[in-house]
Amino acid sequence: MGKRLLTALLFLAAIFLLGACSASFDEAQKEAQAAVEEVFKEKAQETNKENEEIKYFLPSGATVVSEETSNVLLKNRGYEYRLFYNPLENEKSELVYNVTLEQRKYDVKKTWQDEERFGFLLISKLDDKTNEVVAGVGGVKVTAEIKTKDLAEAAPKMMEIAKSVQSK
Repeated sequence: MGKRLLTALLFLAAIFLLGACSASFDEAQKEAQAAVEEVFKEKAQETNKENEEIKYFLPSGATVVSEETSNVLLKNRGYEYRLFYNPLENEKSELVYNVTLEQRKYDVKKTWQDEERFGFLLISKLDDKTNEVVAGVGGVKVTAEIKTKDLAEAAPKMMEIAKSVQSK
C-alpha cells in the first residue's frame, strides 16, 4: 500500500509541476502584452542612434553588432535582437505584420491601433523555456528568442525600439 501511495503522490506532483510550467508561460505572456500595450500608448523614446537610413532608440546596455540593408542586429543582456525596417511602409502599415504571420504559427497575436500607428506583438512558444517574440509598429519589427521568464521585461524594450524608428 505504501508504494502505491508514493507512486500516486509522485504522479500528482508531476502533474502539478507540468501545470505550473504552462501557467508560467500564460502569466509571462499576459504580463508582456500589458507592458507592450503601455509602451505602445506612450510617447516614443528619443532617438540616440542612427545609420544611413534610420534613427532609433537604443536602450542602455544595448550594442549594435552589425548593420545590413533594412536590418540591424543588436545585443543586450545576452539576447540578440534583429531590428527590421521597411522604409517604404509607414507607421499605419499592416504589411510587415501580415507577412510575419505567414512565416510561423504564433501562440499570441495582439495588435493595437490609434490614429497614427498600427502596433503588434507576436509570441511563438518554441519550447518550455524559449519563445520567438516579435514586436513592431507599421513597417518596423524587432525579433528575438526570449526565455519565458524574461518575456515581461524584454518585449516592452523591443516595442520601445520599434516605436522609435524614424526614416531619414
